[in-house]
Amino acid sequence: MAHIHTKPGQYDHTVSAYIVRLDGDEPKLMLHLHKKLDKLLQFGGHIELDETPWNAIVHELREEAGYDIRQLQILQPLVRITNLTAGILHPYPVTQISHSFSEIHSHTDTAYGFVTNQTPKFPVNKDESQDIRLLNSEELAKLPNNMIPANVRETGLFVIDVCLSKWEKVPTIFA
Repeated sequence: MAHIHTKPGQYDHTVSAYIVRLDGDEPKLMLHLHKKLDKLLQFGGHIELDETPWNAIVHELREEAGYDIRQLQILQPLVRITNLTAGILHPYPVTQISHSFSEIHSHTDTAYGFVTNQTPKFPVNKDESQDIRLLNSEELAKLPNNMIPANVRETGLFVIDVCLSKWEKVPTIFA
């Protein structure tokens, strides 16, 4: 989807997914090499006008990573509200960050942490990056700064080093 807010100082709302694979010897974070930015990033994209953040992450995961949402579990803090009346209660994000995407465009990104012990059920869409990498915590920490934005590295390390052991793995039945 094209940017909705195109004037300086405006923010588009995006969603993203930090997916940790647990099917190997150690946890590994999945990142893809963004085709336009030529940097390793988490999966995600813009929330379309007719979507909730959760609807958006479901379709972005399928398009960019090949995952059916049911193949994943979402990491959630142990202490959280789990039911509200008269509204849609979304999962808790790992982070929610506003940042400049370019000199004239900004995003507010809601990032979720996921785990899986499965390979993706579907192929990645042809127009998305096919360069997907699995990195353990040490490899992620050692990536050169020109290969990964600092906030992506920091969030990825937080998901692997903190959330995996201190947050609950919950089925993704929110849609």
